[in-house]
Amino acid sequence: MMSGVDAARPEPPAGRPLGRRAFLGLVGLGLSSLVWGEPLVRLLDRAGGALPDSLSAVIPSPAGGWRIYAVNPPYPTFDPATWRLRVDGLVREPVELTAAQLRALPRADQVSDFHCVTGWSVSDVRWGGVRFDALLDAAGGVRPGARAIDFVSAEEPYVDTLTLEQVRAPDAMLAYDMDGAPLTREHGAPVRVVMPRMYGYKGVKWVARLHVTDRVEPGYWERRGYDADAWVGRSNGI
Repeated sequence: MMSGVDAARPEPPAGRPLGRRAFLGLVGLGLSSLVWGEPLVRLLDRAGGALPDSLSAVIPSPAGGWRIYAVNPPYPTFDPATWRLRVDGLVREPVELTAAQLRALPRADQVSDFHCVTGWSVSDVRWGGVRFDALLDAAGGVRPGARAIDFVSAEEPYVDTLTLEQVRAPDAMLAYDMDGAPLTREHGAPVRVVMPRMYGYKGVKWVARLHVTDRVEPGYWERRGYDADAWVGRSNGI
């Protein structure tokens, strides 16, 4: 079974990650409700890591073990009548896909586990969506010099970058279904990145744009001290 992840993690103020051990230690101090407000911000400061002002909530799901992270709440909304997914940059034919056009591309299905860098996991998540090569083909393929894709979220200013080699992993996809139903708003509707071999801050939610580029730029969490290659079990000091 492939391993994967979803969710961002609390932001360190000066490039120091709040790692799995620190996170679990805070939970052990009585923070099991995982509601992040000003008292917790002060506690994290004393522990050597801090939440940004914009990271206002980490909400446990009532079932399934999910915790939903947002850097700029509330979650973006999705209107299927007007939504478009833009694929541009170093592609031959920049394109904007409607939700129906996206679903008309060759479909991929998989089951993978989902690991957060803060230490929690959800097993056997069923994803449905499209492989990235199908998206690039819809834009006429990549141009010479293309190296990476910037995934731009409707949740500004969230963005992250993956190399073309990484997005061509056999279990990488842009997902629009989860566990047999369309993605819900909190899980990134209408589409989200699924990278089962990497921690969840690479799993950009509410994706609005794929920008093909010639370089790997640090994403939202990388600019705050997290590893660019977020391999499960092999990054971020874990």
